Amino acid sequence: MKKDYKCIVVKVGTSTLTHKTGKTNIRRMEELVSVLSDLMNSGRRVALVTSGAIGVGIGKLGLEARPSDTAGKQAAATVGQCELMFMYDKMFSQYGHTVGQLLITRADMDNAKRRYNLLQTFDRLFSFGAIPIINENDAVAGEESVYGDNDRLSAAVSTLIAADALIILTETDGLYTADPSVSEEARRIPVVEEITDEILAFAEGTTTGLGTGGMATKLVAAEICTRAGIDTYIICGKSPRDIYEVLDGGDVGTYFKAKGQDQ
Repeated sequence: MKKDYKCIVVKVGTSTLTHKTGKTNIRRMEELVSVLSDLMNSGRRVALVTSGAIGVGIGKLGLEARPSDTAGKQAAATVGQCELMFMYDKMFSQYGHTVGQLLITRADMDNAKRRYNLLQTFDRLFSFGAIPIINENDAVAGEESVYGDNDRLSAAVSTLIAADALIILTETDGLYTADPSVSEEARRIPVVEEITDEILAFAEGTTTGLGTGGMATKLVAAEICTRAGIDTYIICGKSPRDIYEVLDGGDVGTYFKAKGQDQ
């Protein structure tokens, strides 16, 4: 069944946007921008929560590994964020779309006035026909005021703007009963009606070399959104065109049904 979503949040991770070298995966990024531009052309509101600032910064600076200290990560983020937004601005403009950058911390969401101001900014960006591009404000946020991963940030953004759906692009094509890279018995779970302890047990909090988080943080995001009535999908980011399959009701990734949804 096709999904008539009017407002969609798409979250893309570092592993989707970059090669193992830390350099930008231009082909994949261009495909993502093409799909999102097409969705906007269809009349939908689209917001993009993008990771990758630290990863891209690492590549830009020629570092051999992700810095382990907070200042190093923040410095890499400042370099990478400039590069990311430059590329997004250039790519989206080729399709006639304008982007707006929002760097957000948990403190912005927790404070009532700042949260209101954020919502007003989102609404005005949408009315202007621009696509909000969101990342955590890594350069200035302390540990006490960050989400720590963009999965939870994407859930917070989705609830803030009352999105109809959150689509998370990641390394695997959904939630599995076991790690498919090591278990032949692992099977993909196409639909999750409710996030139970059994479902949570399937998640492993692994991290990639350049990114943060893992399947566990994505399930947290899915739980936040589904409780708020927002459909959530975890799909493989290697083919951003699979977003079309999601909207066409195809069997891709894992679909987490929003509370009260019967479809």
